[in-house]
Amino acid sequence: MENKSIYDIAVVGAGPAGAVFAKEMARSRPELKILLIDGQSPDSAKPCGGLLAPDAQKLLARFDLVLPKSVLEDPQIFAVETIDIDKGLVRYYQRHYLNMDRYAFDRWLISLVSPSVDVVKGRCGEIKRDGELYSVSIERDGGSETVSARAIVGADGGGSVVRRTFFAPMRVQYVAIQQWFENKGQSLPYYSCIFDERTSDSCSWTIHKGGYVIFGGAFKKQGCRKAFDEQKARLEAFIKNSFGDAVRTEACLVSSPRAMKDFCTGKDGVFLLGEAAGFISASSFEGLSSAMYSGKVLADAIALALGRGKTYADAQRIYRKDTRSLRLKLRMKSVKRILLCCPLTRGLIMRSGIQSIRPYAKGEK
Repeated sequence: MENKSIYDIAVVGAGPAGAVFAKEMARSRPELKILLIDGQSPDSAKPCGGLLAPDAQKLLARFDLVLPKSVLEDPQIFAVETIDIDKGLVRYYQRHYLNMDRYAFDRWLISLVSPSVDVVKGRCGEIKRDGELYSVSIERDGGSETVSARAIVGADGGGSVVRRTFFAPMRVQYVAIQQWFENKGQSLPYYSCIFDERTSDSCSWTIHKGGYVIFGGAFKKQGCRKAFDEQKARLEAFIKNSFGDAVRTEACLVSSPRAMKDFCTGKDGVFLLGEAAGFISASSFEGLSSAMYSGKVLADAIALALGRGKTYADAQRIYRKDTRSLRLKLRMKSVKRILLCCPLTRGLIMRSGIQSIRPYAKGEK
């Protein structure tokens, strides 16, 4: 079906970055016609630990938002059990995350978007320049449609269609694989960060979610599933317990920025947000805070530029300038990654016990 609708801005991706941008853009410039393309469903949820980090909590506080109980998951977690399988090391570190249902969190953010924004369920198939406009095809059950927009916002994650269409792709990406298991009382870490240099040069995790336990990790693309299965078996042997049979397996690309040139904010009326822009921690793969923050900053930049009678090119310059501190912060995360993922420095840090906590032994007072 051909649709000749012309939008001022088409947002590809309705995760935290896209939803916050659409919410803030509609609030500051209600006269703009905005399209939000939402490709999420319960069956296609992005592999994600679903932990809300302190930076993300602070941002929600600045929006004067409170998190509904329906978004939270049991149990709430106060420490991460860090495991180095090869060296046989285990340390506990205090953490201040909120355990939540990631899909429910995304739905909640979308519910805050103004009704003036057109939210369309579907997947972005192709984007191309069409004179002074951009043509966007949207694929969904029952066919497809094409819309036009004066500007494009790519908020579509590590496998961003927008980024690979118009800009250089991320140089370093992993495949994030995550499996869900029924919680049948197995003695499994509530929340853990796992290092195993034999199977990955990055980190993995376990998290309890209600009646389930998640095991996931980031692996090099070549042989990723074999490495995942091997690491899971090695972890089970280390903790002397089994996850059991998986009830669900999820996978997606996840970015790992290593240098300033990995961050791309866009050009020529095409903007990138969140992980599509490279705004994700290379050390922990935490991206919710950067996604929401970049959505807010871009909305403010466009509102400021258009309010002064300027163009999207001017908004692009403002957006790049105002995300400089974020880019520098995330660049430092890549340095932290080197320290944590290098077996030598990681071993030194864990053996030193710096900033770690010691759980009480059974019966200890």
